[in-house]
Amino acid sequence: MRVLFFGTYDVRSHPRVGVLAAGLSRHGLDVRQLNAPLGIGTAGRVAVLRQPWRLPGFAWALLSRWASLARRARRLRGAAAPDVVVVGYLGHFDVLLARRLFPRSRIVLDHLIGASDTALDRGESGSLKQRLLRGLDEAALASADVVVVDTEEHLATLPEEHRGRGVVVAVGAPDAWFAQAAAPAPDHASALRVVFFGLFTPLQGAPVVGRALALLAGTGVEATLYGIGQELAATRAAAAGARGVTWQDWAAAEDLPRLVAAADVCLGIFGTGPKALRVVPNKVFQGAAAGCAVVTSDTGPQRRMLGDAAVLVPPGDAAALAAALRALAADRTLLERQKQAARALAERAFRPERVVVPLVEVLTGRLDGGGLEGSVP
Repeated sequence: MRVLFFGTYDVRSHPRVGVLAAGLSRHGLDVRQLNAPLGIGTAGRVAVLRQPWRLPGFAWALLSRWASLARRARRLRGAAAPDVVVVGYLGHFDVLLARRLFPRSRIVLDHLIGASDTALDRGESGSLKQRLLRGLDEAALASADVVVVDTEEHLATLPEEHRGRGVVVAVGAPDAWFAQAAAPAPDHASALRVVFFGLFTPLQGAPVVGRALALLAGTGVEATLYGIGQELAATRAAAAGARGVTWQDWAAAEDLPRLVAAADVCLGIFGTGPKALRVVPNKVFQGAAAGCAVVTSDTGPQRRMLGDAAVLVPPGDAAALAAALRALAADRTLLERQKQAARALAERAFRPERVVVPLVEVLTGRLDGGGLEGSVP
């Protein structure tokens, strides 16, 4: 089966598409890519909504990438045409082009989140904008033969007419995160090393992290926070008075796995909005793969995915987060146990070849994922 990953996705910013490609390849599918990164992520797209004067620049960038994709797609006709075209994350527009360029191929849309839902999470709730974005979501879903989502909760949000074509595929973690050696747990005299990374969106609940760090002042917890974004200022203000906190604008994608693996604890998300309650974020899969203890919010999808392999605290509860970190700082045995549990779960369930099994079953009709245990390296 020939599978083409198609679109303007950027695997450095959104590694999910790389996880899907690696996983399908390891199940014996012939995986290729036709990619022209747009270079405009979620924040940039939301900025277009807030500042409509940016729209011509966005449209020009998109059309120029599409022209490149269309020229290269001409070589993939006839006998060379792909059986399956997978449109990578943030492909709400790209899937419309894929449907036109590959009319006989099976189109798969990786629809981790709707455009309208993303805008709501970023504070864009205007009725006209929401109508337009809901229309875009509907057009994208209607263009796909298979719709990939990341949790059962997200599947339930799909319109009923599209839900039957949905398949749940967990986000997973790229190989680079598994290649890291877990940092040894500190002795009783050492600080607990905590890491948080992200775009500081409302979903992530970063101000909750800031308040928890302020409550931990003087307790021997050191934290590094990587990233910039919408709630960075609020997070800094919430952390006022905290000691041992380092703020970094960002880290190169190739360096981030090593930097996270050097910590003892990787923080997940702590937001309380509807979107935050439906996701299991990248950083949870990645932190577990790197061998960190994971502390994140106690939501339905995260509890179902992580179980006892993570420390779960109520969403939005800074005091509970501080208490969880304080307990890990005080008990080296507990810390080491949580590290080992997270890494073991990642090995069992978060590698690319593991998370894609439901999609393999849909694409190939194999109800066992193609003999996973016996055939996957």
